[in-house]
Amino acid sequence: MDYTTFEMWSAVIHFSSLAVLLLTANVLRRKIPVLKKSLLPTAVIAGFLGLIIKETIFLNLASSAVYDQTLNYLRMITYHTIALGFIALGLKVTGKIGSDQPKSRSLSSGLLIVSTYLIQGIVALSLTVVMARTIFPDLFQTAGLLLPMGFGQGPGQAQNIGFLYENTYGFVGGTTFGLAVASFGFIWSAAAGVLYLNSLLRQKKIKRASEQKAKYTSAQEIETPDEIPLAEAIDKFTIQVALILVVYLATFGFIFGSNYILSRGVLGDFGQNTVGPLIVGFNFIIGMLFAILFKKIFVGLRKINWMTRQYPNNYMLNRIAGFVFDFMIVAAITAIRIEDLSSLWAPFFILVFIIGIVTLIHIKKLCHRIYPEYEHAATLGMFGMLTGTASTGIVLLREVDPNFKTNAATDMVVGSTTAIIFGFPVLLLVGFAPASTWHTLISLLIMIVLFIAMLTAMIKLNPLKK
Repeated sequence: MDYTTFEMWSAVIHFSSLAVLLLTANVLRRKIPVLKKSLLPTAVIAGFLGLIIKETIFLNLASSAVYDQTLNYLRMITYHTIALGFIALGLKVTGKIGSDQPKSRSLSSGLLIVSTYLIQGIVALSLTVVMARTIFPDLFQTAGLLLPMGFGQGPGQAQNIGFLYENTYGFVGGTTFGLAVASFGFIWSAAAGVLYLNSLLRQKKIKRASEQKAKYTSAQEIETPDEIPLAEAIDKFTIQVALILVVYLATFGFIFGSNYILSRGVLGDFGQNTVGPLIVGFNFIIGMLFAILFKKIFVGLRKINWMTRQYPNNYMLNRIAGFVFDFMIVAAITAIRIEDLSSLWAPFFILVFIIGIVTLIHIKKLCHRIYPEYEHAATLGMFGMLTGTASTGIVLLREVDPNFKTNAATDMVVGSTTAIIFGFPVLLLVGFAPASTWHTLISLLIMIVLFIAMLTAMIKLNPLKK
């Protein structure tokens, strides 16, 4: 075996390149005042830096085969890291999360998140259907459904659904379109978030984070008394990584087994063309469900004393999730292929501009009703999360609530968990809608009905106080 070939070093080269981008972006963000004030996460800056380098210097130096290989590798990293991150979050011990929070607030948080997906999807899908029938006849009419995937779910899911649309339904450039939507979602979260933040500061409705004391991690957060020791025969961090990889192996087994069964003719063409690709695209949802299942097994083993200590550690799992999500964001933005968007720029900018405004108005109105005690913190957190990722939401939230004195951060965590239940039908519609024009119209109608139902539920749960 030749250890000097590019193939042997390929994975190391790609991950190391992403690491260089992250470190460079971190320096730029700390040293350049404009970037520091922008509140853009370091991973987003690194992603755009990588995109510029890839589409200029690398495109001119590398052959088309090497360029395509790099693009595929970046998309593979994005695909796997989103699942690994969600598995890490799914394995977290959640017994204490939200325990002092009313059930109605947890329910309302989940409804707010999913209703935002729905309003993004309804407006964007309506626009793309109209544009495809009028001024942009070459536009894929269900391209609008990539907006809630990119804005609300982030680059990993946007890539997966874009890939599904591109390879199953013929949306040329669908993968790149989804990644570009997610990237501009980060810009929306930063630009609109900073404008909203500065507006609140001028009105003296909030204080700068620098005027408040910072919160430090306590020893109890790193290790609780009933957990395994930090270092024993095997390192505690190694255990966390091993748990995540075992869950992902089970996820792969489910995906491989399901697609093998579907390829044998079960459910016919619908199974092969729709259900199969959906299962592959929703690897992160399946991974999280398996993580929750494993966590339930651990609880059961502890009840019968077959397991005497707690193995998952929330602090380390959070750090692992942060690590893989940072690499996911860098890889996803760098993987955008500008050439694929050459004929889609006009509808693309129309969509991201309108959906960004709709999202901000929707979240601001509902946060005023649901979280009257801390509506500004909740608005910043939810808007950042529902245009970028959870980390973007936390970045904006910490500008007004660095010590997490409000329940805004908890609302985001608990709401995201509840949203999995409410949001599952929406994910099914995303795979159902592109099959035909009738499927698209039926999906749009169902989304409108779901949105009205969720809005009504939130109003009943959270009546305005006189």
